[in-house]
Amino acid sequence: MSVFIRLTASAAAILVALALPARAQAGGIGEAEIIAEPVPPGVKASAVAAVEKLGEQVVLGRYQAALERMNPDWKQRVAARMGGMAELERRLDGVAAEMIRQGITMISFKPQGEPIVHEVSPGTGSVRENGVEKEQMVFTKWLVLVPTVTRFRIIAAGNSRPMVIENTGFQVAVAEKKTLDWTFIDGSGLTAADLRGLFITLPRDMELPPLGKREVR
Repeated sequence: MSVFIRLTASAAAILVALALPARAQAGGIGEAEIIAEPVPPGVKASAVAAVEKLGEQVVLGRYQAALERMNPDWKQRVAARMGGMAELERRLDGVAAEMIRQGITMISFKPQGEPIVHEVSPGTGSVRENGVEKEQMVFTKWLVLVPTVTRFRIIAAGNSRPMVIENTGFQVAVAEKKTLDWTFIDGSGLTAADLRGLFITLPRDMELPPLGKREVR
């Protein structure tokens, strides 16, 4: 079955579907050794707004935005499985034309649901303890699981009535805490093990938002 008929939630999802999931052994620094912090109220809102902006671009057919904003570590893994970044870009260039050929139009792509926030990417930072600044291992990035709902219109050959399909999925939004400049991993075909391969301090029992697909009548 064509990757386009699988109705992935964005151009990034189409690209990920073409590559084998990356898995790695978890290990290294234990979470008990790293200083965690409360989640500031603006983090969720910032991640949701960034996903919404990405969705607006993709719905307009600007699939290059999905590649530009793909998480760089994930992008390297996807590109390696496709034979390099040039091949990844070449396949992306054909996404819009192939969707048109198969009668598929993306109607909408929006965040919907409660985001889940994790801290990832341990690094050295300064913390204040008893009035004294000292170096300590801290989490340097936010990772936010943002649920999404995407709608596609399909006009199948020989069928005069368009069919509307609604996909529930999610985007993994990742950003440095200092900048909140978000990059993304699409949730289609993604597992918790895949994410732990990139971010080894994620909980071993973490659950991802559910995926689903239904026809809207």
